[in-house]
Amino acid sequence: MKQQQGYLADFVSLLFPELCAACRESLMANEYLICTSCRFNLPYTNFHLQPDNIVAQQFWGKIKLEGAYALFYFTKGGKIQNVLHQFKYKGVKQIGNLLGNIAGEQLIKSKVFNSVDLIIPVPLHKKRMWERGYNQSACFAEGLSEKLNAVVENNNLVRVTATETQTHKSRFARFENMQEVFTVKSPEKLVNKHVLLVDDVITTGSTLEACSVQLLKIPGLKLSIATIAYAE
Repeated sequence: MKQQQGYLADFVSLLFPELCAACRESLMANEYLICTSCRFNLPYTNFHLQPDNIVAQQFWGKIKLEGAYALFYFTKGGKIQNVLHQFKYKGVKQIGNLLGNIAGEQLIKSKVFNSVDLIIPVPLHKKRMWERGYNQSACFAEGLSEKLNAVVENNNLVRVTATETQTHKSRFARFENMQEVFTVKSPEKLVNKHVLLVDDVITTGSTLEACSVQLLKIPGLKLSIATIAYAE
């Protein structure tokens, strides 16, 4: 029976092959979501080895961070755009867990990030959550937590206002758009904790900055930031 099921699975894979989320070529039998070639050749930033990296510099003079990180460089039309499109808009939320695992394997080697107590994903508004069915940042956070041995805190930082799309806004307009959008429901749970705030993509950093302003009001809280990708 098991042999017959194996033959059936092989036949189905011939008709409907699973495709790599990055290059969109067929996956081999032992590959999962992203092919072996892409896993080695995706545009990794190695920001975990560069304390003064580009992401960290975006927040200099604005908010105090212990560390800042992005796993990949994002370029329009590139493989990371393909990956994020599958992840955010095609319902392949397992990609978030996989990328979280990959990022966590890098960050656990860092003296800054290996002391994280809690991981908080940037929250979606209830309407957007209902439309998409999941929070992509939370999927990434879950993958990170498996490697960093840190708890994911999903419902403490909340988005109280739905915002317009940020895509075509200037940096200042994005910052204005994010004012008073987030709040912390139970700040006492975060006192004296090292919190890792995570999102999918960082461009101007306005969303992460708005979240950080609320979190850093909490006594003794230390804050770091991690994202899947950095887009210039």
